[in-house]
Amino acid sequence: MHELSLMEAVRDLALEQAGEHHARRISTITLRIGSLAGVEPDALRFAFDVVMAGTLGEGAALVIEDVQAHAFCDVCQQTFPAHDGVCECPDCGAISRDLVQGRELQLASLDLDCDDDPLQS
Repeated sequence: MHELSLMEAVRDLALEQAGEHHARRISTITLRIGSLAGVEPDALRFAFDVVMAGTLGEGAALVIEDVQAHAFCDVCQQTFPAHDGVCECPDCGAISRDLVQGRELQLASLDLDCDDDPLQS
């Protein structure tokens, strides 16, 4: 289950940021996940609870933002949805080799509880 190792990396980044901001607690972690990233959101949620146990992030909320895949057509000079990884332009039929989004797995934001008030970084 590679979702566990992915969440361990997210945990490490979040704890690093929390330490830099002298946070008491991590309240929310937001991830941006592409539809073609090859990760299972439910498995990430399970792994999140496991890897955050005993850390500043224990009990934090996990927010997952889905990012739909889009490709760029060189012929039409526009982007289009690449549903299920199909990169055929719906207007001209050209096959795109330029996937502009859909494979990302990004730590989009953290909500940290610091000494006085929450800080979003």
